[in-house]
Amino acid sequence: MNRFYVMLGTLAVAFCGLLIYLLKTNPAAPRAATEAPVAVLDDGFRGDTLGSNAAPVEIAEYSDFECPYCANFATIQMPTIKDQLIATGKVRWRYRDFPLPGHKYSRYAAHAAQCAGEQGKFWEMHDQLFYHHSWAQTGRNPTSMFRDFARAAGLDLARYDACMESGRFASRIEVSRREGEQRLVDGTPTFFVNGVKFTGPRPTSDAFKAIVDSLTARRK
Repeated sequence: MNRFYVMLGTLAVAFCGLLIYLLKTNPAAPRAATEAPVAVLDDGFRGDTLGSNAAPVEIAEYSDFECPYCANFATIQMPTIKDQLIATGKVRWRYRDFPLPGHKYSRYAAHAAQCAGEQGKFWEMHDQLFYHHSWAQTGRNPTSMFRDFARAAGLDLARYDACMESGRFASRIEVSRREGEQRLVDGTPTFFVNGVKFTGPRPTSDAFKAIVDSLTARRK
């Protein structure tokens, strides 16, 4: 009988140790960074951009880091767009957050990207989140994976951790979402070319090149 209780106690200790280990290696996602804020303050930020401010065409993208279609666009179409339109000075690209309500960790991922942006690494984190999109398919808390992404993106992890814990960009993300709502964004990704909503059949690099070439030709 005593041996049974000793064994039971040993198992309980082992279980507690495993639980503590799991919590340390993958802590709970802070609510401040995962939920919409009660009070929303507009800090005037209007998205992270790529390309020249003098570009004749601006494309604004409303996106959700947990969205598989957004990941597909970022990994398949965006590299060509960068080469053909952004690097050539034709387009300035503006990224706006539009976290969908059905995606549990979309705000959290957006916050991770904004915390990276605080260190000048938004686009590096953007690529980490989209190019390693398996985190979005599991439904599991991605805290540890996001921290690994932050490390790979070259962030100061102490600053990143403090930023994520504070949830300091939750309002910024909500302002962006509300802006998209006002512009009748109803899914992700949604694009606006010089303020006009893209309504083509598929948002491909070829489709955007055709639009940009047409707009550029009109200016000549």
